[in-house]
Amino acid sequence: MARRKGCLIGCGVALVIGIAGAVALAFGLTKVVDAANKTMIDPAAYAAVQVGDAEDAVRAKLPSGDSFMKEALKAGGPAEPAGSTCSWFVNGDGESAGETVYRLCFKDGKLAEKVQYPLK
Repeated sequence: MARRKGCLIGCGVALVIGIAGAVALAFGLTKVVDAANKTMIDPAAYAAVQVGDAEDAVRAKLPSGDSFMKEALKAGGPAEPAGSTCSWFVNGDGESAGETVYRLCFKDGKLAEKVQYPLK
């Protein structure tokens, strides 16, 4: 009887650990999908904004660009203009998704620079 009880306890612990692992995996996947949604834009949306456009108008057309992937997207790109605030996005057109980085830099309430470069 004691052996049976020990086996049930062991199976219960394994079940709890398995469920916790599945929850952690689901949480991680949702974070990655959320980050992708915040950084993916269509190339047409990037082409539609022009240097000199108001920052509020440009940001209203695009996702936030704010994610944990920002550091990886910065790699391989040109230096940021002094005194500007930049946002990074990836190509989300489906065909060559993620191969191109789009960087938009804002200064004094306007789009100061837009640059695209290959993802490294």
